[in-house]
Amino acid sequence: MTRPTRQREQDVERTRWQGEREDEADEAEDDIDFEDMDEEDLVRTGDGELIHEPTGIVVEEEQIDPGPEWRAFNHSERQEKSRVGAPTTQTMHDKGLTTTIDWKDKDAYGRSISSRKRSQMHRLRKWQERIRTKDAGERNLQFALSEIDRMASALGVPRSVREVASVIYRRALNEDLIRGRSIEGVATSALYAACRKEGIPRSLEEISDVSRVDRKEIGRTYRYISQELGLEMKPVDPKKYVPRFCSELELSKEVQSKANEIIETTSEKGLLSGKSPTGFAAAAIYAASLLCNEKKTQREVADVAQVTEVTIRNRYQEQIEAMGIHS
Repeated sequence: MTRPTRQREQDVERTRWQGEREDEADEAEDDIDFEDMDEEDLVRTGDGELIHEPTGIVVEEEQIDPGPEWRAFNHSERQEKSRVGAPTTQTMHDKGLTTTIDWKDKDAYGRSISSRKRSQMHRLRKWQERIRTKDAGERNLQFALSEIDRMASALGVPRSVREVASVIYRRALNEDLIRGRSIEGVATSALYAACRKEGIPRSLEEISDVSRVDRKEIGRTYRYISQELGLEMKPVDPKKYVPRFCSELELSKEVQSKANEIIETTSEKGLLSGKSPTGFAAAAIYAASLLCNEKKTQREVADVAQVTEVTIRNRYQEQIEAMGIHS
């Protein structure tokens, strides 16, 4: 009988002690002014609670967790438990909201399906592709966005550029700017504008190499849609071409740094005004390669930058005179 009695006494004592601690914590919390707390002492936990680190007081609690109710510890578990599809994208004519039927002739368990089921799935895929576009306008949009995706892949630009190009093309379509112009020309111009807007410049020559329209039409269409849509385009900085050109020419970081220095110095003296940024960057790289004893011929640099040797010679002479360097 003594042991249960002693246990009850200990439980009562522990409860009384915990109550006193909670009262002390409440009194301490009342004494602290939350407005005087230093923001550097506030820590946000993984559960969304805001805690004052020196005192341990929970400033904010009962945050709504927007995440899923399940837990996953690797990518495969996360994919298996996820109940949502891919995010919407502007690079597809239906924004990726319609159903697609996979081209793999396998069932949900990865097993090959019978020949009868295979022919049935082939018919379903055919009709699915047909009903995804309801009219000629959507079919043209689908073709234009696929062209943008193809050219972007050939140029090696990131997905953000493809999204921006798709948005620009959709705006041109809504403003009825495509009437009287080829779909390929407007799609290529939208991609060129997106490259400039995202700070990943590609020259008109590079764009025309992967396009099905010539350089003159791309430039003409680009100027038209940029003016009509009010696209604010800053002049291309020649220094953005330097890393790519130096990489293709297999030049060192020293040459790259020197070329950037030449561009900065000559630009401040007003030599860049009215000049092609690709030709200006190519001439600076040629001059830097000579100064760093890693000589490249004008033909090699011209082939990489897709400019003429005459352009490089003219820009080179202007740059070395502005820098006070004797050739």
